[in-house]
Amino acid sequence: MELYISNAGQEPIYAQITRQIQEKILSGELREGDALPSIRALARDLRISVITTKRAYEDLEAAGFITTMPGRGSFVAPQNPALHREQALTQVEEALSQAIAAARRGGVSLEEVTETLNLLWEE
Repeated sequence: MELYISNAGQEPIYAQITRQIQEKILSGELREGDALPSIRALARDLRISVITTKRAYEDLEAAGFITTMPGRGSFVAPQNPALHREQALTQVEEALSQAIAAARRGGVSLEEVTETLNLLWEE
């Protein structure tokens, strides 16, 4: 499993890990029952603290994305379709907020944004 960590941004490393694993689960790249790397192995591969990876796994488990079985490891949990939809909706809202801000800065009208969205939707 490839994860990319940036020290340049403001997003904490544990949040980057959490977000990327969530995205892999939501996209279907990781499926129910798939094993995740151990906390220690992931920390070693990313050259970060074990505490950081532990925090990311704890957040993923609390959000229902993974389950951890002592002595066996962490696995992708059975997914709730409503959870997937809510996560997707949150991502759409964030992306649209950024697009609207860019449109306003660039003087693009609501009608142009709507037309662009409709064209992209049809692709």
